Amino acid sequence: MAKGDPKKPKGKMSAYAYFVQTCREEHKKKSPEIPVNFAEFSKKCSGRWKTMSPKEKAKFEEMAKQDKIRYDQEMMSYMPGKKGKKKDPNAPKRPPSGFFLFCSEHRPKIKAQNPNLGIGDVAKRLGEMWNNLTDANKQPYLMKANKLKDKHDVVIYSSS
Repeated sequence: MAKGDPKKPKGKMSAYAYFVQTCREEHKKKSPEIPVNFAEFSKKCSGRWKTMSPKEKAKFEEMAKQDKIRYDQEMMSYMPGKKGKKKDPNAPKRPPSGFFLFCSEHRPKIKAQNPNLGIGDVAKRLGEMWNNLTDANKQPYLMKANKLKDKHDVVIYSSS
């Protein structure tokens, strides 16, 4: 059951589910050494449920009603999608990559030459320029990025 949110409240059980649970407990008490054949067991439970009077079912329906109340209350305080740790607002920002250093240097030039370009078009041009650079021309940006990364790592690991 790796799927889903482990903090999500357990689903509500139906009257029939409570009945089946009771049948299973009865079976375990009577003959704990005999394993349950699920298909057979399900047929017997289903048959018994169909022949039960509304008065006999009322007990299970009440259990289901109580479980629905529990579930609804738990769901009111459940906040889905809130996974993982909260980010520390005081943590230092991650250092920029070589590409971002390149962009911060060249973006003003592109904007000056083409003032009518939108953000996306400027980014596209920067990406093309970066991809057309030789490894030797990328090296200064990558080296600076590594220095900033090392400095960032020193700050992060010395404070923890």
